[in-house]
Amino acid sequence: MQPQYETSRLLLSVSHPDKTAGVLEFYERNRDFLEPYEPVKRPGFYSPDFQRTNLTFEYNSFAKARHLRMWMYLRDQTDVPIGTICFSNFLRGAFSSCMLGYKTDKDHLQQGYMTEALSFLIPLVCREYRFHRIEAYVMPDNAPSIALLEKLTFHREGLLHDFAQINGKWENHYIYTYLT
Repeated sequence: MQPQYETSRLLLSVSHPDKTAGVLEFYERNRDFLEPYEPVKRPGFYSPDFQRTNLTFEYNSFAKARHLRMWMYLRDQTDVPIGTICFSNFLRGAFSSCMLGYKTDKDHLQQGYMTEALSFLIPLVCREYRFHRIEAYVMPDNAPSIALLEKLTFHREGLLHDFAQINGKWENHYIYTYLT
């Protein structure tokens, strides 16, 4: 895998710690929008030190082929990301799978950016890391995310009860899978 790719409208990049300010701005700008759908953040999450440390960890994990987070930038505006895509929980051997997560800036929704990025990245990630299966988990009331996954040919396999603690409350999630 390369640390950076371009699509027709986007720059997809593994962010180096020198991008801390832009990543922090993304999280601060989207705080109220994203927090109802995410686990409770650790103390200090919205600080430059935390984000720099996290970007360093993610960059090193990418270099060791253990984790991949790509930040989405508009090709002509590469200071602050408009979203992020994370492939995590890499399982090798008989499982040959990973987990997918993503989020988009509140001001860039429903413009096809995530579809464009995932349509490019999913086949690439499957090929480069030799994954047979990608899993995505989505809350049942998240209709836009469900529509996105189904558009990308993910299939719903079932409902996981009290699967993840989101914003301090245990929530059910559908499990969706993409098979190569």
